[in-house]
Amino acid sequence: MAMLETDKVFAGSIPENYDRHMVPLIFAPYAADLARRAASLAPSAVLEIAAGTGVVTRALAPQLSADARYVVTDLNQPMLDYAASRQPPDGRLEWRQADALALPFESAAFDLVCCQFGAMFFPDRAAAFREARRVLKPGGNLLFNVWDRIEENVFADDVTKALAEMFPDDPPRFLARTPHGYHDTALIRRDLESAGFSRVAIETRAEQSHASSPRVPAVAYCQGTVLRSEIETRGADKLEAATDYVASAIARRHGSGEVAAKIQAHVIAASA
Repeated sequence: MAMLETDKVFAGSIPENYDRHMVPLIFAPYAADLARRAASLAPSAVLEIAAGTGVVTRALAPQLSADARYVVTDLNQPMLDYAASRQPPDGRLEWRQADALALPFESAAFDLVCCQFGAMFFPDRAAAFREARRVLKPGGNLLFNVWDRIEENVFADDVTKALAEMFPDDPPRFLARTPHGYHDTALIRRDLESAGFSRVAIETRAEQSHASSPRVPAVAYCQGTVLRSEIETRGADKLEAATDYVASAIARRHGSGEVAAKIQAHVIAASA
């Protein structure tokens, strides 16, 4: 199931909806985990790839040394602008629009490259890993995470199934196709080893996703991800109806008050 070109386009009101709804729902606990792991390596030069709205940046920057250099990148300038607007002024930080497949940095420039839930969006993951390897100093580390398969991520699975009921002839499959499309740990290990990484460690980590009502995950997924674009191509008036339908499906399964469900991801550390 190949990723579509449009799967990479986070524009318009998506960055704000993503940060307001998706980040607390599923990204915050993994950002804290990744930042803790990154800080424990005491890096002096950090490159973050696919930083999105800056959830890892906000968690990691306070834990780095006063003289550390932290370069924060994303393919999407609107996401990067939003991330920078959320970050307090910090002379250690540099914001750069950058493509993970062609990083605009010299070789051996960083001792840590980190990436939260970005590898799934790389059109050529082996090339992205080779670039990460190139910009790392000898013995440097790559630290990233990816979502496990969609069945292990309950709200995402609920959303996908509900939309398949609503659009049976042409179900929107963005969540299964891309965010949850790179979960095979044997393949991840092969991709990293072929890019020249050694000592690849993969840990599968479950967390809980919490929301104050079933509508929160419905809005988060339907309006704060590229799923929004997929729904809107099925009819300009479909977004609110789809959001309502998904909210009622989640309520049927999880109740109409506060809801919680399992999320699961792989956390990968590799040495250059």
